[in-house]
Amino acid sequence: MDQPSESGRKSIQLQGIGVSPGVATGPVYLLTTDEDRFVERDIGEDEIAREIARFEDALILTRKQIHEIQAQVKDAIGPDSASIFDAHLLVADDRAIVDEVIRGLYVRKKNVETVLREVSDRYMQALMKVEDDYLRERAVDVRDVTRRILRNLSGGSSQAIARFTEPHILVTNDLAPSDTAVLDKDHVIGFATDLGSPTSHTAIMARALGIPAVVGLHDVSVRISTGDQILIDGNTGVLITNPSREQLERYGKVEESRQAIRSDLETLRDQPAETLDGYHVVLSCNIELEKDVDQVLDNGGTGVGLFRTEYLYLSRKSLPSEDEQAAIYEAVAARVAPGPTVIRTLDLGGDKFLSQLRMPAEINPFMGWRAIRFCLAQPDIFKTQLRAILRASIHKNVKIMYPMISNLDEVLRANELLEECKSELRALDVPFNEKIDVGVMIEVPSAALTTHLLAPHVNFFSLGTNDLVQYTLAVDRVNERIAYLYEPTHPAILRLIKNTIDVGHEHGIWTGICGEMAGNPLMVPLLIGMGVDEFSISPSLVPLVKDVVRKLRYSQAEDLAEVAMTSESASIVNERCRELVGQIAPEILELVT
Repeated sequence: MDQPSESGRKSIQLQGIGVSPGVATGPVYLLTTDEDRFVERDIGEDEIAREIARFEDALILTRKQIHEIQAQVKDAIGPDSASIFDAHLLVADDRAIVDEVIRGLYVRKKNVETVLREVSDRYMQALMKVEDDYLRERAVDVRDVTRRILRNLSGGSSQAIARFTEPHILVTNDLAPSDTAVLDKDHVIGFATDLGSPTSHTAIMARALGIPAVVGLHDVSVRISTGDQILIDGNTGVLITNPSREQLERYGKVEESRQAIRSDLETLRDQPAETLDGYHVVLSCNIELEKDVDQVLDNGGTGVGLFRTEYLYLSRKSLPSEDEQAAIYEAVAARVAPGPTVIRTLDLGGDKFLSQLRMPAEINPFMGWRAIRFCLAQPDIFKTQLRAILRASIHKNVKIMYPMISNLDEVLRANELLEECKSELRALDVPFNEKIDVGVMIEVPSAALTTHLLAPHVNFFSLGTNDLVQYTLAVDRVNERIAYLYEPTHPAILRLIKNTIDVGHEHGIWTGICGEMAGNPLMVPLLIGMGVDEFSISPSLVPLVKDVVRKLRYSQAEDLAEVAMTSESASIVNERCRELVGQIAPEILELVT
């Protein structure tokens, strides 16, 4: 909906998906990445020389960056791994490609971004058709170098968002984990993205930061520019450009009402997460970095139920050493003690990649070489982390958790490597907890269906519902077009969750839930009724979840779970969940998205 604002500038209202509650108003910072769509434009004869100069400057910068990355990898993991970037340098120095781009500028009369993409696409398509494996792999090199050149042509850099000096609302096509790793969290007051769903990376990070976010806006990144004034409502999914005075006042009053409710909930910080009839649950938090512990403590979290350690790797230019990791893990454990510190081993791959390592391009990376699969294939990196975690386990609250387990063999092999690390530390007289708890994430259907095989070899289960829903229902959880199919209360999902909990209890081990389903206050009574022992959620959501827990009777939760397990559709379950929360804690309905 377009209409003139009071300033005379066009006001546009867009509808997306609200994924992190709250209202934010402020200037836009438009983050461009190598994946963003560039604008194709015609050029005149007099502009060709300038486009060639831009191209040559971008090539020089690209070569410099590749050399720097190669040097960093050589220092971190050796010359063999660094040599893989030789192919990138060959592409950047390939005069055939360079000359073809320059010729294309004269022939096509288009900007250099357009011509470069056309030329690189032709090369990639030709290479992919040859039978030689080596040459087919070079198509990946052409793609990667092209992306880097395009980024340098646009002047875009994820590092720019680390240098904000004033509050901004970040607008982009999508927000990658590597961008998040350098985020200036003090000056980003909201997110708005073209892509995404309630369980996309951007949504998870926004909730973790406790700032408003709207995703699934389709083309917002090409409809607005840096410096535009916008308003976003993370509850309703509305984005308004150049809002009027009346709109600012109306949304301001709404946010004041919500803020009053949140202020009241702050009084629960030191209260236990216990139902009216005495059923206690552990209410832990998900964190990415050591400094996130401040939010855990400020919001009344019991401990850390999910330490996403890959962010220690994504936020730096070299691999963290064993000493560095051990110091960070130990610091976190000491601050939240006696509450738990569950450290998830590296969950790289999917949408999280190391700049220090060249991970292969995959058609479906979320089902590819990631998480425990990556770790078992890279035992040196994995064992460095395991030793660091063991050293931190002198604080008895430290626990280890393996991600994306799909079969028993992965657990057995990971435990073998853990035992090797224990032996190495014993030989050096380094103290650690010999009886450290080991758990696995249940986020793959095969794991959820074979928990009876896994249970004898672990001390706890943690349900990663984001991926469990994605893999079970065959729904890409970051695709806004099919977001409506992403149903955590689908009968199949509820049965997998219940089976995991029941098997865990039969074997005397506890079951937690660390997916975004756990942080939805509307789902809390259902999960309690199903027997979940621990919730691990974004720190900002702790007060909301605790409010529901403390106003609930366990008997109500059991009744709800019984109804849910016999329901035929997710919509029926969702309706019953909302009805119950509306009865016991109506104020929560004003805060949830």
